[in-house]
Amino acid sequence: MIKVLFLTRFSINSVFGGDTVQLNMTAKYLRKIGVKADIISNNEEIEYENYDLIHFFNIIRPAEMLYHIGKTNKPFVISTIYVNYWDYENYQAKSFKKFLLKLINVNTLEYLKVWARFMVNGERIKSTKYIFKGQESSIKHLLEKAVMILPNSNSECLRIKNDYGTNTPSSITCNGIDADVFGFNKNNILNREGALCIGRIEGRKNQLNLIRAINQTNIPLTIIGKPAPNHMKYFEQCKKEAGKNVLFIDFMDQQELVNYYAKSKVHILPSWFETTGLVSLEAAAMGCNIVITDKGDTREYFGEDAFYCEPDDIDSIKNAIIRAYESPVNEKLQKMVIENYTWQKAAEQTLAAYNEVLSKKE
Repeated sequence: MIKVLFLTRFSINSVFGGDTVQLNMTAKYLRKIGVKADIISNNEEIEYENYDLIHFFNIIRPAEMLYHIGKTNKPFVISTIYVNYWDYENYQAKSFKKFLLKLINVNTLEYLKVWARFMVNGERIKSTKYIFKGQESSIKHLLEKAVMILPNSNSECLRIKNDYGTNTPSSITCNGIDADVFGFNKNNILNREGALCIGRIEGRKNQLNLIRAINQTNIPLTIIGKPAPNHMKYFEQCKKEAGKNVLFIDFMDQQELVNYYAKSKVHILPSWFETTGLVSLEAAAMGCNIVITDKGDTREYFGEDAFYCEPDDIDSIKNAIIRAYESPVNEKLQKMVIENYTWQKAAEQTLAAYNEVLSKKE
């Protein structure tokens, strides 16, 4: 039996995100196919010798990874989840920050965010190497030392190689849906109404522009999710501008989300960047038409079966919503997601990568 240590960011459960789902679901389905997968927070004491390899998640949080690879020689792989919010940062920046962004690059910005999380949220910087290396050099170092990276798409893999010049072996592992929870029910096709947006409430997810767009229609919108830390002002602005057709509901687990997916005609995620958008996959599997942007890697997953909009264009978002709302349910998209993008398939791909890595070690 392969024994794998899943090392997570400090805030994996308190700040719920796509990496939370990817990590938990990958572990769940790896266990079903015979892998011992232990999920441990990076701030816990760890007995590395009990594992065959380490699996990290989220390359843009390199400080936490650097600390652990300095403690052990165990081989490690990285699910990169490589996002880039540079367009959003420029879009929302006020005058001073806009000036600052002209002087720095995306890696410097992420480095400053690490210090901000330390000062505001108390997230300790465990690796002194990171402090001196900075963001870009730390990521390059991790990519050099990793035995394999596991991006979620070919386009994500290409972005990493272009941005950091890495030749680290790669193996694509898809994002997916939990087939034990989500699946299409044909009985719901004719009874659908309203729009849905599920996700952490923050500027990057772009709920405010979504509200401004939906306010120009008569379509009811349900927004489900918690505001991200340090985004309470954004959340308050969303509530302030929301029309009578907008309902806010707090975070709920996946089992509870099923009913909302099942009765909604459209799911909207007008984000500034998504490697996939897990909720878009879940919504598509449950029979919703989906509205998304092509910022990130979404086109590789959804092709022409989604309704695309520009995140900074209210009319573009509104028009995409209306087109999706007035179109029949896309059963081709549902079938494609259910057949190709499940956590079962992701686990099988991940296990194949583990076997390749460990066979070379021998």
